Amino acid sequence: MKMLYRLLMVCAAVGTAPAWASGEGTYKAVCASCHGQAFPKSPQLGNKTQWAPLIREGQVTLTAHGYVGVRGMPAKGGQPDLTLEAFAEALNHMVNQSGGNWKTPDAKTLQAMQAEVAKRQKSKASKAGG
Repeated sequence: MKMLYRLLMVCAAVGTAPAWASGEGTYKAVCASCHGQAFPKSPQLGNKTQWAPLIREGQVTLTAHGYVGVRGMPAKGGQPDLTLEAFAEALNHMVNQSGGNWKTPDAKTLQAMQAEVAKRQKSKASKAGG
């Protein structure tokens, strides 16, 4: 984590984009530590069998639930400043390498994702409080 923080500080200092300027960059910087190294119960990049049921959940649902945290995965993949857009692009990269064919979300899809994120956060909060 300290290494990533240093990298971001260097990028900010020299005016370059952070690693998650692309879906693949975000995957490499944030997601690969679990989705590329056989982390228990983590669907691995390229494994169509593991990804198929997740892809069937749909782009909006899977993106929103992953962004909030789901099935042992921390919210935003453990990267607190990751935007929904960057998270969605990283997920698209993983899905498209693993048997899916998702596109960059348009404004309407992002709006649906944001609504699902809010719904999921509310549901998690009520479960935690009750």
